Amino acid sequence: MRGLKLGVAAAALALLAASCSENEPSYEMVAVTGPSPFHGIHGLTVTGAGKLLAGSVVGSAIYEVDRETGETSVFEGPPTGMADDIEEGPDGTLAWTAFLDGRVYARKPDGTLLTLAEGLPGINSLAWTDDGRLFATQVFLGDALYELDPSGANPPRKIMEGMGGLNGFDFGPDGKLYGPLWFKKQAVRVDVDAGTLEVVAEGFATPAAANFNSKGELHVVDTEAGHVYRVNIETGEKTLLAEVEPSIDNLAFDAEDNLYITNMADNAVIHIDTETGRAETIVSGPLAIAGDIEISGGIVYIADLFSIRKFDIESGQVSEMARVWSSNIDYPLGISANGGMIAVAGLTSGAVQIFDQASETSLALHHGFATPADAVVLDDGSVIISEYARGAVMHVSGDDWSDRADIATGLEGPAMLKLDGSGGLYVSENLGGKIRHIDLASGEMRTVAEGLDAPEGIDIAPDGRIFVAEVGAKRISAIDLASGKKTVIKNNLPIGLAAPESAPPLFIPTGVAVAEDGDIYFSSDLDARIYRLRKG
Repeated sequence: MRGLKLGVAAAALALLAASCSENEPSYEMVAVTGPSPFHGIHGLTVTGAGKLLAGSVVGSAIYEVDRETGETSVFEGPPTGMADDIEEGPDGTLAWTAFLDGRVYARKPDGTLLTLAEGLPGINSLAWTDDGRLFATQVFLGDALYELDPSGANPPRKIMEGMGGLNGFDFGPDGKLYGPLWFKKQAVRVDVDAGTLEVVAEGFATPAAANFNSKGELHVVDTEAGHVYRVNIETGEKTLLAEVEPSIDNLAFDAEDNLYITNMADNAVIHIDTETGRAETIVSGPLAIAGDIEISGGIVYIADLFSIRKFDIESGQVSEMARVWSSNIDYPLGISANGGMIAVAGLTSGAVQIFDQASETSLALHHGFATPADAVVLDDGSVIISEYARGAVMHVSGDDWSDRADIATGLEGPAMLKLDGSGGLYVSENLGGKIRHIDLASGEMRTVAEGLDAPEGIDIAPDGRIFVAEVGAKRISAIDLASGKKTVIKNNLPIGLAAPESAPPLFIPTGVAVAEDGDIYFSSDLDARIYRLRKG
């Protein structure tokens, strides 16, 4: 009897497998964009041993970069490797800031890992004094300066707050702390013992970080302008040394006064010759993160967190539509195109923005949404937004978007949106494992697929099926709307970057877009690349 039951079960599984793949050709997977070494790049340092280390917040890792070859390797991996800034102390202890998790970690020379601080969201920058004192600041999610106990035995001591975004900083030869005020466009001097602050230089666009070379000369990078300056700390005079693409994040000198900077949007580490101004890229990537995608007019639009990128399907070229700080965008992760309008949503920034597709001009940017995962512009110019954390899909209209109304609530993680072309909308329910259809006129909602494993990006194919990224299962599936049948298109895909404990589970959405010829494009958050699936 047991053998009969096993035989029946095996037959049933075989029939199920056959139904899932019936008449479905195999798909070949090809990367259509080049590799990227990081998942966004931020702080960096050169250790006493000569190692160039660079940190990533999204990738939750610290990387070692070979300055000669550009090769990268993971120096400190997830989850403790999240690093917005990294600095080595005089005894060889390496400390770094986990921006999203609100922690400061330290790796002692003997390999011991310590947690020096926690519960400080937005902990951003840090620096050591020559005698081993350690200081750190909160920026963006807070605005305060602390002294930390390098042993981790005592809690952080708050020195001052409300400075205006004291970002990447360094101690000068006079023992004072020097750094930029991000929101005040200034470089300042702080006496950490007296708790006083004075302005050293002004007139920056958005200064991001400051560092001294061995001669005691202060250097400041301006993320918005893409400028590298030398600043006279006595007179405040700024001397422009080099100009690169905007979105510079940080800088570091080695023992020979070679200067290195990072660029968030380009996933780049760049060497700057401070005498000639020559900028030499050591390593970079065409994409930084690779969030949601949309196909329109033969272009794959990519919400790349630090930029909006475009992949031309015919030429294979990657170009840029906008980038953070040089353009007025706010960390886009969701993207859609409809009626000549591009809409982007910033899941972590709470922002939704609309662009004219032809001119690529920003038409509207609004904040204050509850983790907006995606947005789409309707034909009448109003906007539909999925608010992931609130479990709602809302409609906004009016010149100032003051007319807001929920059209669906009670959803479990509403994520990516797709208009059906007939007055309705599909939404993937990431936490609920469903795809829902919403009638925009009546608000009637029905389930078209359920039992999905963490669905994210969706698109409607030319044959009418919905293609969906089941990120929890690392696969793309197709849903026949008439029968409800699900067909697995491809398994074992490079998708599903683990979210930090403080981030929404959606984190970096995997986008799916189906071209007119039936090719399927998807974004890989693990590889920071775009892939194509083509019928074999």
